[in-house]
Amino acid sequence: MQFGIFTVSDVTTDPTTGRTPDDTERVRAILKIAQHADQAGLDVFATGEHHNPPFVASSPTTMLGYLAGTTKNIVLSTSTTLITTNDPVKIAEDYAMLQVISDGRMDLMMGRGNTGPVYPWFGKDIRQGINLAIENYALLRRLWEEEVVNWQGKFRTPLQGFTATPRPLDGVPPFVWHGSIRSPEIAEQAAYYGDGFFHNNIFWPISHTTRMVNYYRQRFEHYGHGTADQAIVGLGGQFFARKNSQDAKREFRPYFDNAPVYGHGPSMEEFTAETPLTVGSPQEIIDRYATMREHVGDYQRQLFLIDHAGLPLKTVLEQIDILAEEIVPALRKENESKRPAHVPSNAPSHAERVAKAREAGKVTGGHVAGQDRWTGSTAEDDAAAAAAKGAAFGL
Repeated sequence: MQFGIFTVSDVTTDPTTGRTPDDTERVRAILKIAQHADQAGLDVFATGEHHNPPFVASSPTTMLGYLAGTTKNIVLSTSTTLITTNDPVKIAEDYAMLQVISDGRMDLMMGRGNTGPVYPWFGKDIRQGINLAIENYALLRRLWEEEVVNWQGKFRTPLQGFTATPRPLDGVPPFVWHGSIRSPEIAEQAAYYGDGFFHNNIFWPISHTTRMVNYYRQRFEHYGHGTADQAIVGLGGQFFARKNSQDAKREFRPYFDNAPVYGHGPSMEEFTAETPLTVGSPQEIIDRYATMREHVGDYQRQLFLIDHAGLPLKTVLEQIDILAEEIVPALRKENESKRPAHVPSNAPSHAERVAKAREAGKVTGGHVAGQDRWTGSTAEDDAAAAAAKGAAFGL
């Protein structure tokens, strides 16, 4: 099972000192955090994508490309790549380039983001968010899988005889996750393609996460990619740990109380009771997250948000060490001891995807040939059906 961290890249005042880092300091801190996570032995580092203050991660592939040259083992990923407002052509080329630079040590997560104004900033209509996600991803798949693409859709200019460069490493595109908190259409899309589904449930009760993941699993099996329990699932999480619970709560409380997202609302005790945020000793974090498989089944990736709300860099690096040295070994042992043999432990690596494609005879001339695509009216019909089914699930 993979364990790692993700950043939303917020620039937030430290409420205990009143100091606010500038954008340059924050970007450099994120790079240091990722490098430290690699040195500590964590499996994954992921960055979000935002185009507005107070966030600084506006160019994920630039950041991850730098990290590809300054880390050794950690998988480099995104916690959001904006499939709705980015041009699929640019996504195809940027992430194929990152795949080549990192020698396949990467994947990415499609998402729609959580900032409504980003749509008009990039010339898009937020009311078309789901349709944009469906059409843009269908085109992205073709750009990676076909060397010459002729294409026409609703949301960008047509392509005639277009080849995206560089071609995917070894002729196999990167592994893709689809991230969603509340949209069954996105769970449907992930299931249709046999991609991973990531529920970033940091602000939601586990009952909602259970419904979304179960829906994705059912549809994954429906589309013939394997049994429901073999579907590739990831979860988000949050924690703050110290040697004893009292110290953790005392240290983290001012950051919680003043955080732009959840500060000045429910108490920390109320929030931790209703969401995965856990503040306490390492054993309390272990006990809380060891129960996640009871709600969503055996899953493959657990990412934690730990560098937010104005926490100083020194504290974040300490949290990484606690995670890598005390929490992850216990959670990995617990989860793997209960995982059936036929259920994958991790998302598929690049090497595993290449071997599978070659076995199936799908690597030809530098691209993967003969894969089905979700395009045109079929995608729209399936999205509408997904919405109706999602409503039945109460999503």
